[in-house]
Order: sequence, then C-alpha cells, then structure tokens
Amino acid sequence: MAVRSALINVMVAAAQKAARNLVRDFGEVENLQVSRKGPADFVSTADKKAEQTLYAELHRARPDFGFVMEESGVVEGKDNSNRWIIDPLDGTTNFLHGIPHFAISIALERDRDILAGVVYEPVGDQMFWAEKGQGAHLNGKRLRVSARSSLDDSLFATGIPFKGTENHEPFGRQLAAVMGECAGVRRFGAAALDMAYVAAGRFEGYWETGISIWDIAAGAVLVREAGGFVTEIDGGRKFLTKNNVLAATPDMHGPLGDILRKSTKARD
Repeated sequence: MAVRSALINVMVAAAQKAARNLVRDFGEVENLQVSRKGPADFVSTADKKAEQTLYAELHRARPDFGFVMEESGVVEGKDNSNRWIIDPLDGTTNFLHGIPHFAISIALERDRDILAGVVYEPVGDQMFWAEKGQGAHLNGKRLRVSARSSLDDSLFATGIPFKGTENHEPFGRQLAAVMGECAGVRRFGAAALDMAYVAAGRFEGYWETGISIWDIAAGAVLVREAGGFVTEIDGGRKFLTKNNVLAATPDMHGPLGDILRKSTKARD
C-alpha cells in the first residue's frame, strides 16, 4: 500500500467531502437547477456547491495558499509560491445527462510547477493521485503508462470542441488523421479522467485544444509520475497556459504529435 503524504491526504479528504454532495445530486439530476454558462457548457448548483466545499477544506488546511477555480476565478493568497488549481466537476455535461463519468480535479502548483494532483471519480470510487517524485497511484496501486509501442495497437482519447467555438474544422482533420493510424479514438467528456486513464495505461495518449488549466493540471502530474510525457501539441512546455495539450506514453508521444501536427499543416 502506497503511503500518502500529508499534502495528498489534505487533497484526498477535500475531494471525498465534496464528492458526497455530488453523488447525492447526481441521483437527483433531473431536479437540479441549471443555468447556461455558454453554448453547450453548463454549470449546475452541484458544481458550485462542490467548489465551495473544496475551497473551504483546502483553505482551512493551508490558509495562505492561493486558488485558481473554474467557477470563482483567481483568489490571491499570502503565499505567492503555492496555489490550488480546482475543477469541482469535470464532465459537467455528462453529469447533467445522467452519465456516470465525471470527476473532481485538484492540483497544487508550486513556483509555477505542478507538484501534486488528485483526480477523484466518485461513482466508481477511483482516487487517482500523484506527487512529484513519489509516483502515480490509483487507490493503493502504483500506476505506469502503457507499454504498447505500435500505433496499430494504440487507443487514444480526445475532446471535441464545444458548439460555438471555431475549432471544429481543424479538429475534424486531426481526428481523421489519427483514426487512420490507430486502434481507436474515444471521447468520454472529462479531460481530467482522460489524463488519469493515460497514467493508468488505459489509453496510450490524449490530446485536446481549447482546454483550460483546471482541466489538465492534476492530470499532468499523474501522467508524468506514471512515466508519460505532457506537452503542447507542437511540443512546447507551456501547455497549462496555451489551451492545448498532448499527453502520451514515451513510445506514442512522438508519433501522435507528428500525426496531429501534419494534419494541421495540411490546411496550409
């Protein structure tokens, strides 16, 4: 059994507490009050309650740390080195449609580097966690990325741009190019879980554009600590702020990136 640090214990406890209300509300999803946040991008009362719980628990444990939150934005802390990056409900659209594939994502950024991450899928009680230098874990099991070394055998995940964005046409080219080279592509609708699944060896890679820091921060440390690579699609290292990400195994990061970049250049 892996021994979790005090920091990871704080993050796990906050995720579990927030998840209790999420699971209860998921059982009554038809009664939720829902407001539009944007085209095909909804925020629910459950989302807001989960974020409030996470903020309260993490602030109580580390009162000087700052926050970056999907719903409430940036909250500056006295400690300029540390800030929590939170997505209280990754997979909101799944949640609102009664699809049990959603997660809570918590990352700790220290001096602009992601130090630790927790991704909790409450319906299946899957607690993914990782800390820099300590490996990636699912509940008590150590995780390693997949050892598959052939595109023909590889399964990839992605996210389809929402209605109202301008990325549909280039994404279509990317998808067609990847589909022609691999065993399959999945779109499950929760970026944090897509990255956790790469860390767990379930996918060989994942890519997405139009993504936000709270969607991928925790997943990034999971993938890296499981032995994978995380970059921008063009190979750059500023994926947390560039709104695109490519996470994959060492064997598939290069080939998948090449396919994606070539499909983009085909437009020109």
